[in-house]
Amino acid sequence: MEKFMMIDGNSIANRAYYGVPLLTNSQGTYTNAIYGFINILFKLLEEEKPDYLAVAFDLHSPTFRHKLSEQYKSNRKGMPKELREQMPLLKQILTAMQIKQYEIEGYEADDILGTLSLKAEQNNMQAVIISGDRDLLQLASDTLKIRIPKTKAGKTEIEDYFAQDVLQKYGVTPTEFIDVKALMGDASDNVAGVPSIGEKTAIKIIQQYHTIENAIQYVDDIKPKKASENLKAYYEQAMLSKTLVTIVRDIDITIDKNTLGIKNMFNEQVYAIMKQLEFKTFLYRFTQNKTQSILKNEISYQTITEPSQYDTVFHALQKNKQIAYIILHENDIIRGISLYDGGEQCYFLLCQNHQNMVYLLNSAKDFFENKCYSKIAHNAKTDMVLLRQYDIELSDVIFDASIAAYILNSTKDSYEYDDIAKEFLNEIYPCKEELLGKGKSKISLLELQQQQLTQFACNQSEVIYKAMPILLQKIKDNNQQQLYFEIELPLIRVLADMQKYGIKVNKTALQQYGAELEKSIEILTLEIYTMAGIKFNINSPKQLGEILFSTKHMALSGGKKTKTGYSTAADVLEKLSNSHPIIPKILYYRQLSKLKSTYVDGLLSVLDEKTQKIYSTFHQTVTATGRISSTEPNLQNIPIRLDLGRQLRKVFIPTDENYCFLDGDYSQIELRVLAHMAQDKTLIDAFVNGQDIHTITASQVFNVPFDQVTEIQRRNAKAVNFGIIYGIGAFRLSQELNITIKQAENYIAGYFSKYPNIKKYMDKTVLDAQKNGYVKTLFQRRRAMPELHSKTFVQRSFGERVAMNMPIQGTAADIIKIAMIQVHKKLLENGLHARLILQVHDELLLEVHKQHASEAAQLLKQTMEQAVNLSVPMFVEVHQGNSWFETK
Repeated sequence: MEKFMMIDGNSIANRAYYGVPLLTNSQGTYTNAIYGFINILFKLLEEEKPDYLAVAFDLHSPTFRHKLSEQYKSNRKGMPKELREQMPLLKQILTAMQIKQYEIEGYEADDILGTLSLKAEQNNMQAVIISGDRDLLQLASDTLKIRIPKTKAGKTEIEDYFAQDVLQKYGVTPTEFIDVKALMGDASDNVAGVPSIGEKTAIKIIQQYHTIENAIQYVDDIKPKKASENLKAYYEQAMLSKTLVTIVRDIDITIDKNTLGIKNMFNEQVYAIMKQLEFKTFLYRFTQNKTQSILKNEISYQTITEPSQYDTVFHALQKNKQIAYIILHENDIIRGISLYDGGEQCYFLLCQNHQNMVYLLNSAKDFFENKCYSKIAHNAKTDMVLLRQYDIELSDVIFDASIAAYILNSTKDSYEYDDIAKEFLNEIYPCKEELLGKGKSKISLLELQQQQLTQFACNQSEVIYKAMPILLQKIKDNNQQQLYFEIELPLIRVLADMQKYGIKVNKTALQQYGAELEKSIEILTLEIYTMAGIKFNINSPKQLGEILFSTKHMALSGGKKTKTGYSTAADVLEKLSNSHPIIPKILYYRQLSKLKSTYVDGLLSVLDEKTQKIYSTFHQTVTATGRISSTEPNLQNIPIRLDLGRQLRKVFIPTDENYCFLDGDYSQIELRVLAHMAQDKTLIDAFVNGQDIHTITASQVFNVPFDQVTEIQRRNAKAVNFGIIYGIGAFRLSQELNITIKQAENYIAGYFSKYPNIKKYMDKTVLDAQKNGYVKTLFQRRRAMPELHSKTFVQRSFGERVAMNMPIQGTAADIIKIAMIQVHKKLLENGLHARLILQVHDELLLEVHKQHASEAAQLLKQTMEQAVNLSVPMFVEVHQGNSWFETK
């Protein structure tokens, strides 16, 4: 039997809009409803495998129901602006997918679906209706299935209803369901029904009498009495309600199988729209052949496979000319290099085995190392690290497209060539994932057809070459030349050098540290079991919640019940720390477990057995604030608050006994940046005079003499000082200091009264962000602020906090980058046996030969303190040690 699937367009779009977090693409187009709708559509197509498909939409005009009742749907709020903007684009996509759409004046989508489904059954077709509206359950039959999707956190769950399922759930048949709805009314559609008759009473009445018309014949027998009286009094209203909720099934519609068939859904037009909307997760559905046919190519792409011809291509490159290159590699094995200089020819030098790779790199060495060639790259740091493995030093990279795209929009999660092409060239190209797949189905580059591989490589070098002038103009328009050319581009080599050198780990000490943690965890485990009176899995939130909060066990007060059990989140347990001694032990157990799994086991898994070093990968284009991040392992996150966490730094040691570590740490850099940006005289004077800023703040806020400030007052003032930078509110501050919200409000108010320019600066920053759509650092680094225009209070509040913090944190990130570049440069210029090996937030770690330690320490301190000129002095503490721990 042929299957016809029908979708309630407005209902599913609405469900998707509220079920998927608000999303936009890089152009600011709202996309969450479209994404959710398409996701549900694909899921249902895979499950149902229908032969025919149609989508029904409501028209924005009155229907026959509105003419019968002025109150019908009069309580409905208008469609949210963010959803309304997506509807035309959704219909455009469906049209491009060649999916039949129905809109009929005077009727609703329900009526269209009701009519189509009846005609489908009459034509011996199996009908399936997809809608979030339970009114459609009245259509269910033994062969007609109603499917109701629910979208939660981007995931779709679907309930299925045949006639028997409706009867089982509601106790009435689908036809009787109409009368139930009529009696109880429908608040969402403003259908009155009968007063005082709710769902339970309505079902009871219809189960006994089957229809309203029959029930009125025995109205005096109906219980309760109020229901009987009201049905008698509001019978006409009940019958009007029945008309309003009854779906029409006899609209004049003709089913034309030729227009309803599913054909060529994944075509070039749909692909282009998906790329434009940045729906990368859907692109794998387009075959590689279809993808290739979409690409527009006006340049000749030539594949070079003979090693004897590699030299010919490189010799043909003109010196002093800008040349874009792309290195295709996987697992540090180079598969080929594409080269483009702006002419009519783009070359891809393919190497299909190790011997050819050796020939290729010999031919390419002069190009990469010779400063006469001006090179345009995409992620040059990765190339630099890769080429060094083959004794090639990449030089004279004049442009890196990925970093340029990041500077122009730091909130994106991808700066691949296809993202750049779409955003800046308005051209569509396949991403790597589309060509190679992902996960277990991912293939090697060499498994692609030679033409595909060439096109993929040459597309990239062509895109970055063409995009360069556009990106540079936008950087100039934003006044970001200094940020790009003096900070980000020079930083590439600094990070590559850090990544190459790595940092040594005392493996024996790390293993001993892990063993001590294991012992402490075992002792804690037994203590927790004793207090709980039972053994259980402490790492299981569900079991832990039951032990702590259920009446069967400890029955502690303050537990929060969720759908999956009691919450044992850190914030919940921290509030209960004083309620029972088991809580602090559980929190400590978690800290030790994280140290063991994340840091001990994690570091051992990435430790190079030959060099006894770890080589973290540093990233420039990840954080929206401009801070550097690191992975495998994440050295930015080595814990320092917990004393046992600080001990972990002992395992990081110099290469040998002739070397030591120097650690330079900016003192209160973000507060100093705030003083400069806000130009607050009180704060500036405190820093200029070298006074303790937290004591000064305590003295100001609590109105006590400077020399009479207590340790508690200083601690509270410190929390306010740093909290202000992050836009802290009274509620959060009250939790941190364990004080009342009123006290916290007074602290914040007192702070701003003593530092009035800070309040003015914060307010102006938010207003400027609302006006301009972004905030910026002293060095013109920008962060887009769409959150400030969100319809939800939580998002707007988050946006305000980010707007206050980003210019300060981002400027601090820019300063540390400038310091890194200058320290790196001066160490080389002075010929010191010293190198920068690590940057963590506001500190730089150097490995130095002990003979040069004093000179290097002076250079480090002076360079960091003089990296920029602010209204307040920069202060850096430098410490020496034989481990990272000793430097602190």
